[in-house]
Amino acid sequence: MISNHFRSRHAALIAGLVCLLIYLPALRCGFVNVDDPDYVLNNPLIRNLDPGTLLSIFSRSHLGWWMPLTWISLAMDYRFWGVNPLGYHLTNIVLHSVNTALVVLIADRIARRCSGSPVQPGYRYAGLLIFVGLFFGIHPLRVESVAWVSERKDVLNGCFVFSSVLFYLLFAEAREDSSGRRRAGRFYALSLFCFVLSLMAKSVSVVLPLMLLTFDWFPLGRAGRAPFRKILLEKAPFIVVSVAMALFTLFFAFNSQYLVTYEVFPLVQRAAVSGNAVWEYCRMLLLPVGLSPFNIIPDPVPAAYYLKSVLVLIAIACVLFARISARFKSSLVCFLLPLLPVLAFFQNGDQSFADRFTYLPSLSISLLLAQTLPGVYESGKTPLAKRMMAFAAVLAMVLLTLGTVRQIGVWQSAETYWNRVIQIEPLAISYKERGRYYHSVGRYDAAVADFTAAIGKVTATLKPYEYNLYAFRAESFRASGRLGDAVRDFDKAIAFHPHPAYYYHRGLALQAMGRNAEADEDFRRAGSVRGPINWFD
Repeated sequence: MISNHFRSRHAALIAGLVCLLIYLPALRCGFVNVDDPDYVLNNPLIRNLDPGTLLSIFSRSHLGWWMPLTWISLAMDYRFWGVNPLGYHLTNIVLHSVNTALVVLIADRIARRCSGSPVQPGYRYAGLLIFVGLFFGIHPLRVESVAWVSERKDVLNGCFVFSSVLFYLLFAEAREDSSGRRRAGRFYALSLFCFVLSLMAKSVSVVLPLMLLTFDWFPLGRAGRAPFRKILLEKAPFIVVSVAMALFTLFFAFNSQYLVTYEVFPLVQRAAVSGNAVWEYCRMLLLPVGLSPFNIIPDPVPAAYYLKSVLVLIAIACVLFARISARFKSSLVCFLLPLLPVLAFFQNGDQSFADRFTYLPSLSISLLLAQTLPGVYESGKTPLAKRMMAFAAVLAMVLLTLGTVRQIGVWQSAETYWNRVIQIEPLAISYKERGRYYHSVGRYDAAVADFTAAIGKVTATLKPYEYNLYAFRAESFRASGRLGDAVRDFDKAIAFHPHPAYYYHRGLALQAMGRNAEADEDFRRAGSVRGPINWFD
C-alpha cells in the first residue's frame, strides 16, 4: 500500500494544480487604478535592480512600508513582462497555488497528529487533504489576494509563512525522535529563515511566534510535556525578530503619516469597527456572498457595529472559557492573531475590512477542518450517510469555484472593480474613483455623471474636501468641450480652496472661450504650476 506521507504529496500536487487551473481566468485581468499605478505602472523602483536600487529597497521604506522582497519580486516581473499585466497575474497565481499545496502538507501533519482523528491511508484521506487545501485555495475570499497585482505581498508572504509553519512542525516531530536531533536543528533554522523572509514580503506575519506557541499547546501538545520556560526560550529568536519588525513598521508608518491618529478616529470607534470586521470575516468564510473589494468605514459609525462587537466578544469568551475541545480554542486563537495587525486599532486608511486580510487567518480554518472532518466522516453509520457527506463536500467545492470565478471578473479592469464597489455600496468616494478612471480613458460624459453623483452623496466628514469633486468635474467638463460648465465648477472649487492648479486649468478653459485677459490673470495666479488635477487637502 502506498504510504500516507506519499499520498499527502500527491494530494498537495493535485490541490495546487486544481487551484492554478481555476485561477487561470485572472490572466485576462488588467491593472486597476488602486495601488497598481504606484506599485507597478509608475514605480521607478522596479525598473531595474542595480546595486543602488537594491540598497534603497533594503534600507528605506517605499509607499510607507518596508517590504523589499515584494519590490524585488515585482522588479523581476517587470524585467520579463514590462507593464503587461499577464505576467504579474501569472506569478500571483503560481505563488497562490504553491501556498495551497503547502496548506495540504501542513494539514497532513496536523491531522495525523491529532489523537481524535482516525486517519487511515488511502484515497479517502487523500480526498480529505485535497478538500482542506482547496477550501483555502479556491475560497472566494482569496481572489483579492491573487487577482490584484498589488497584493503580491500577500501571496509572497503566505508562501514563506506556510513554509515556516511546515518546517516548525517537522522540527517538533524530529525533537520527539532521539535520533532526529540534528534534523530538528536544520528544520528549526529553516523555519526561522522563512519567517524572516515572510516579514521582508509583508510585516503582517509578526504574529507568527504567538501562532507557533499556540501550536505547541495544541495540537502538538509540547506545552504539557516540557517546561513553558524552555518552549518560550526556544521562540526567543522568533520573538526578537518579530518585535524588531513591529517597531520598524510602526516607525515607517508614523514617518509616512499612514496611520490615522486617535484624535481623528477615537478608540471606541476603532473597537466597534474592529468587532464588525471580525464579524464580517466569519460571515464571509461561511457565506462568501456580497463581497466587495473596497469596504469603507461608514460615517458615522452605525450602532450595528457596536452591537456586532459585543456579540463577537461574547462569542470569543464562550469559545475560550467554555469546556470545549482544545482544537476549537487553538483554531480561534490562530484565526484572530493574524487579524490583529490589520484591525482598526492600527488604522491606516478608510477601509473597514478587506477580503485579503483573511489570507493568513484562513490557514487555521483549513487546519480545523483537517482535524475535525475525519471524525465526522467516520461517524456516518451507513454507507449512504458517508456518500452524502462526500457529495456535500463536492458540492461545496463546486459552489466555491463558481463564486471564485465570478469574483475574478470583478478584477477585470478598473471599471469592473468600481462597478462592483458601487453595486454593493454607492458612496461618494467610489463614484469619484470611477469618475477619475472614466476621465483617464476619455469617457468624459461618464466621468461628469460620476462626479455629479459623488457631489450628491458627500457626507459630513467629506464636506470640507468637496471642492476636489467640483475640480474633477470641471476638468471633465473642459475636456468634453463644455467650457462654461467647467469655469463654473472651477469657480466653486477656487472659492473653497484657491489651489494654483485650479487657476491654471480654469485659465485653459477661459482661453479656449476666447476670454484671454481673464485667462492670463489665472495663469499669473497659477505661477509655475502646470500639473494635473489631483486630490488636494
